[in-house]
Amino acid sequence: MELTVVMPCLNEAETVATCVAKAVRCMADNGIDGEVVVADNGSTDGSQQLATDAGARVVPVAEKGYGNALMGGIIAARGEYVIMGDADDSYDFTGLMPFVEELRDGADLVMGNRFKGGIAPGAMPPLHRYLGNPVLSFIGRLFFPSAIGDFHCGLRGFRRDSALALNLQATGMEFASEMVVKATLWQQDVREVPTTLKKDGRSRPPHLRSWRDGWRHLRFLLLFSPRWLFFLPGLVLLVAGLVVGAAVTTGPIQIGGVTFDVDTLVAAGGSVVIGFQLMLFWVFTQVYAGSEGFLPHEPAVQKLLGRLSLERGLVLGAIVGLAGLVGLVFSLTYWQANRFGSLNYEHALRLMVPSVTALVVSCQLVFGGFFLSILGIKQTRHTPLGAKTTINNASDEAATARRL
Repeated sequence: MELTVVMPCLNEAETVATCVAKAVRCMADNGIDGEVVVADNGSTDGSQQLATDAGARVVPVAEKGYGNALMGGIIAARGEYVIMGDADDSYDFTGLMPFVEELRDGADLVMGNRFKGGIAPGAMPPLHRYLGNPVLSFIGRLFFPSAIGDFHCGLRGFRRDSALALNLQATGMEFASEMVVKATLWQQDVREVPTTLKKDGRSRPPHLRSWRDGWRHLRFLLLFSPRWLFFLPGLVLLVAGLVVGAAVTTGPIQIGGVTFDVDTLVAAGGSVVIGFQLMLFWVFTQVYAGSEGFLPHEPAVQKLLGRLSLERGLVLGAIVGLAGLVGLVFSLTYWQANRFGSLNYEHALRLMVPSVTALVVSCQLVFGGFFLSILGIKQTRHTPLGAKTTINNASDEAATARRL
């Protein structure tokens, strides 16, 4: 079978039969050997029977959520290609051929673009059309090397085996972002075709919740881009803190009518600590992602991680910590010279703040090195000597069964 059209469904009695009929007619008119699968997520309005009567195969999916329903339908699909679309009659299931043609040409994922194909009046709320979708799609293109203009279009086609290889996990509306992001990260062939969007045929409110689901999409984009979540903000804070801190350590700086003094030095110290901590989070994430396989390996990052070791972290932490201790000794000497009384804090803090900052960074280096080593521990499962023969025999039996 060449094609399966998958429609997630939750109480779509008003529109599901129309959507199924359009998809069946499109495949019949174009000589496509295909089927329609309605992944029902617990409808209580008779949607299942209406879909069956219209020519669909209904697959019940017990786990709630848009992503769960779609994955249930994708797993149940019999076609080499899958086209998914909502069962609310907002997408044109008679216009599936552009997706099929791109898939036949070798594409792994074909996204619809509603902004290029046309959005009918009232089909998309202004908040989604002019803010939500453009902003989230822009962030997706910024965070990931993708040219997709409409990250959240619900009408899209893909090779079934390519989608299953992505190990998609999202259970809710962020499933749409996960598919595009993972297909891009794993360098699948992702393309885009114009599609239309019209006002849906339901009389009830949509399942989508603008702010909740928008946040879930944004959260997903951030979690799958540790470079933008941790590395770049951390680098900016670290460099800014070091530059500004070095500038005001020796004395106040006046720019125009504004004077930057010890208060700025305190802020710079905090910036260094926070920035360095974010950089450590980025390193931790890269090690975890590499071991668990939820992000692809980046050669440059792997080369950097290969140079990191606990011993090097301890040595560097000791050097930074020693510098901080030396600064504290000078601070105590200055305090002693003042008979441990009141100090000129404009002078004292210029030495104390960098010293304390160095000590904090030293602790981050030392304990971060230990935590990095814990993340890098590989669990080894040793086989008891007496079990070797049994395992070999079992392997031989399995190989014989495969040959038979």
